[in-house]
Amino acid sequence: MNDFMKKYFYVCPKTGRITGLKSFNRLSKFFLPFIGLAAMLWILIRVLPKPSRLSYPCVQTAMPIASGFIGYLVMLALSAVVFFKSKKPIQYFPVFFLGAFIVFGLSGFILFDTNVLQKEVELTVDAVVNANEPIGVAKGIFPGRVVWVHNPNATNKNCNPSAKDHGWFMPENNNQSAIDSMVSIALDSLTGQTSDSAAWRAIFQYHNKTRGKGEVNYVPGEKIFIKINATSGWGGNFNTSDLSKTYNNYYGISETSPAVVLAVLRQLVNVVGVAQSDIYIGDPMKHIYKHMYDQWYPEFPNVHYLDNNYSTLGREKVTVSTTAKIYYADHGTILKDQVWDAFRLGTTPWYNDELYSILQDAEYMINIPMLKGHKRAGTTMFAKNHFGSQTADDASHLHNGLIAPREMEQGIDRPGYGLYRVQVDLMTHSLLGKKNLVYIMDALWSTNHELGAPLKWQMAPFNNSWSSSVFASLDNVAIESVGYDFLRSEYQTGGSVTAYVQMDGVDDYLHQAADSTNWPDGIKYDPDSTGVHVYSLGVHEHWNNATDKQYSRNLETGNGIELVTVNQGGSLYVENQNNLSPYKFQLYQNYPNPFNPSTVIRFNMQRSGHAVIKIYDITGKEIETLLDGEVTAGSHEIRWNANNLSSGVYFYRMQADKFTETKKMIYQK
Repeated sequence: MNDFMKKYFYVCPKTGRITGLKSFNRLSKFFLPFIGLAAMLWILIRVLPKPSRLSYPCVQTAMPIASGFIGYLVMLALSAVVFFKSKKPIQYFPVFFLGAFIVFGLSGFILFDTNVLQKEVELTVDAVVNANEPIGVAKGIFPGRVVWVHNPNATNKNCNPSAKDHGWFMPENNNQSAIDSMVSIALDSLTGQTSDSAAWRAIFQYHNKTRGKGEVNYVPGEKIFIKINATSGWGGNFNTSDLSKTYNNYYGISETSPAVVLAVLRQLVNVVGVAQSDIYIGDPMKHIYKHMYDQWYPEFPNVHYLDNNYSTLGREKVTVSTTAKIYYADHGTILKDQVWDAFRLGTTPWYNDELYSILQDAEYMINIPMLKGHKRAGTTMFAKNHFGSQTADDASHLHNGLIAPREMEQGIDRPGYGLYRVQVDLMTHSLLGKKNLVYIMDALWSTNHELGAPLKWQMAPFNNSWSSSVFASLDNVAIESVGYDFLRSEYQTGGSVTAYVQMDGVDDYLHQAADSTNWPDGIKYDPDSTGVHVYSLGVHEHWNNATDKQYSRNLETGNGIELVTVNQGGSLYVENQNNLSPYKFQLYQNYPNPFNPSTVIRFNMQRSGHAVIKIYDITGKEIETLLDGEVTAGSHEIRWNANNLSSGVYFYRMQADKFTETKKMIYQK
């Protein structure tokens, strides 16, 4: 901001936006009526065609100026009445009119809005959509349901997230058993089922019905793509010989946790029965790091591990689709190829993008982002994670569709509401948002921006610990709305951590995704270019407060979001002589497998306590209870004989304390 601007305008210290005009000389006050008239005309032009625009920040900013103008007109009319009743000679009219203009006219501005041009306007999201006032149409088996599972036991509270060879993403800092349990509980709570197999069946049936395929379950042979977020996977951050992380400033960046992906893999293979060869994993624009591959491959060697350009090291190089594209609703007026100079001027309009073949070939997708803030978008979750699903060299051309294309520190160029937002195109596309089977959000190691290391959260119930959470939903808008509420409540202004999530209009894309009446003029989101528009992708709402975290369905006051909260036990991490490692419950894979007619099931108890192990068939029906009683700490095994049963797939599930885990086994006569 140059000296001229600072001298004559008021600037908001939070956003850098001009919020007022300084009265740099007395004559400037004569411009007040003209400014007021302009504000009044602006409001009429914007609001009359679409009354919902009354909530837009630009309109709300103009309201006090326009009200001051109305006050000016009223006071001027009163002054005229007083003058004519006084019956003064006509030659005094100009003098009296000028005096009335100054005294009564300006007093109208003062009476209706004191110092309106000299005060800073600070708008927050709550000024646009109040708490517990949902917009849009809720989706899901239980409409608008979002499940939040929090377990501080899942992460090592003593972890230094960027410590060389001991980063947050390493197994030593993640309690896999606890994370497996969190994913299991999230799925069961989301669907209202009592077993993981029944939960998945309900999810597939609901999803396929919404896609017009009928209420059918998963069919063997159908491919599933797990889309991860590998933000840091650009050149210089990895060793080219083995794809191990380079120890530099980006070593500890928060991105999709390998442990959450491993939990989902176990669910798909061991519970749903998906063949490993039908599962694909990757962030197509980036790489699969060695630490990820080393955690997944030993247990799932036949899964396809997709990489941007590696076809060695067990990776497969992604391919570009020859037919699949996404067409952006701005038609090249907003999204442009950038010139990287001081002004980042747009040069080449960008109308569409090609997509990777896997997005077309896979029947289902599970997008697993890390919950965190973003320097350009304010937040990054499911929609923003698809910046890596298009095949350009990078995603810089999409930045113009965000709030701060140049990052917040360089200026918030597109604040507020009712602007084109590229996230809505991504959420609406048939191969991206619509193909997403279930929304599972990793929030184990959250942070305030996309390139930041994990930060401990201060708000309750985290209380200076890692976020240690997993979210799940069948409503894309609802789960991103909940994630936004967590981020905006945790990362407030005034602290040592930059609060990118507090930028004006961060949830504009959610307003538009929830309700098409919030679309900007001239914009119709039709990313498949079919001429068919989806007018609500889900429900958007803010919770009542950061302490109670309740939405309208929780309060039984509306048809918005329902937040189902599952808080699990305290940390099990203790310090031993070698490292910080979890003493944990563990359920092992049965052996032999396949078996005939009997098999051995082994498990480990962290401490003495009550344990239950049950057997289920492929439909989720309980077959037998192997254990239901007190067990001492240590390792144990149970032999199960299936001689009287038919060949097929069976599941065994263990519950002990807060630990729950399910595994698949095959009886083959």
